[in-house]
Amino acid sequence: MRRSIFEAEHDQFREMVRAFLIKEAVPHSEAWETAGIVDRDFWKAAASQGLVGFAASEAHGGAGQADFRFNVVLDEEVVRTGTVGDGFSLTNDIVLPYFLELSDEEQADRWIPGIVDGSSAIAIAMSEPGTGSDLRAMTTTARRDGDSWLLTGAKTFITNGLQADLVIVCARIPDSDGGGFGLFVVEGGQDGFERGRKLEKIGRKAQDTAELFFHDVRVADANVLGEPGKGLRYMMANLSQERLSMAITAVASAEHALSIALEYSKERKAFGQAIGSFQANRFTLAELSTKVQIARVYLDHCVRSHCAGELSAADAAGAKFWTTELEFEALDTCLQLHGGYGYIEEYEVARRWRDCRVQRIYGGTNEIMREIVGRSLGL
Repeated sequence: MRRSIFEAEHDQFREMVRAFLIKEAVPHSEAWETAGIVDRDFWKAAASQGLVGFAASEAHGGAGQADFRFNVVLDEEVVRTGTVGDGFSLTNDIVLPYFLELSDEEQADRWIPGIVDGSSAIAIAMSEPGTGSDLRAMTTTARRDGDSWLLTGAKTFITNGLQADLVIVCARIPDSDGGGFGLFVVEGGQDGFERGRKLEKIGRKAQDTAELFFHDVRVADANVLGEPGKGLRYMMANLSQERLSMAITAVASAEHALSIALEYSKERKAFGQAIGSFQANRFTLAELSTKVQIARVYLDHCVRSHCAGELSAADAAGAKFWTTELEFEALDTCLQLHGGYGYIEEYEVARRWRDCRVQRIYGGTNEIMREIVGRSLGL
C-alpha cells in the first residue's frame, strides 16, 4: 500500500539516512554485537550528520525540527538496514523530550548542545529491581539535604547505562505532599554514582544495558528537571511517544520479516517445489501480509494523531502492544519457514527474532498496555 503521511523533504531525509547507515553502521554491526556496545565514534558521526537531537533549537545546535515524521523515518531506516543498537530511538524519541520540555534556560544551555553534537550520551533510569512496569512502586528516594538533594537507590535494565554522561533518575520524594516523584539529572563521575555490570541479554546484544546504583548522590537544584513532586506526571506525558516509537520499530520490523520470508519461500525448494507454493505456507504468508498492511495503516494514523497532539495514552498503549505482538508473530513465522537454518546465527532472521522479543516487555509490558486500554473503556 502507498503511504501518504510523508512529504518530499521526508523522502530526501530517508535517502540520506539510509546512505549514512549503510556506510557507517552496517559494516560495524557484527563487531558491535561482539563488543556488546556501539562505538561512540559512530554516535558522533551520526550527530555530525544532524541525526541526533534535530528537534532541539538552532541556538542549541539542532535543526528546530519538531516534526515527528523525521523520527519515524530514522527509526524505520535503522530497522531496515539492520543497524544494531537503540541509540537513535532512545535519544531522539524517549529521553531528549524531557530535556527539551523541562529544562530551564540555564539547563538547556548547559546540556542540550552536548547532546546534539554527540559528546553527551543520555539515558533515563525508571525500572528498578522488583518493580518492573509499576512505576509507582519505585523505592529510589531523593531527600532534601540543605540546598541540594541526596539520591539513594538502584535501577536496572537501563539502556545506555554504561555510556551515559547524563542520566535522568526518577525518584520518590518521601517528604513531598502525597509522596510525589522527581526527575534528577546525575552526571557521570559524581560521587556515589556507581555503574553495575553490563547485563548479558538474549538479544539486542550491541546495546549496552546496565544496573545503576546511587549511594547518597548529591544533586543540586540546578540538576532537577521540572518541579519536584511532578515527576510521575512528566513520565506519563512522555510515555505515549516512547510507546509509539516502539510501535514504529515493530511495524518496520514486521514488514522486513515478511519480505525476508517471501524471498526465502520463493527460493527454497522442498519435495521438488518452492516452499511458498505449498498451500499451508501460502495461506500463512497471505494472512501475515494482510495483518502487516493493516498494522501499517493503523500506525500511520497514530503518527498523524501524534503530530496533531491528539494521540491518547490508551491509543499509544494499544499501538505498542498490538504491533509488537505482530512483530514477534512475523519474525517467528519467518524463522519457522527457514527451518533449521532459521536457528543458525549467521542467518539474519535469527538475530532479528531474538532482538524483537524484548519489545513486548520494555516500555511497559504488553499486559500493562492491555490494562491501560481496558481502563480507558471504563472497565
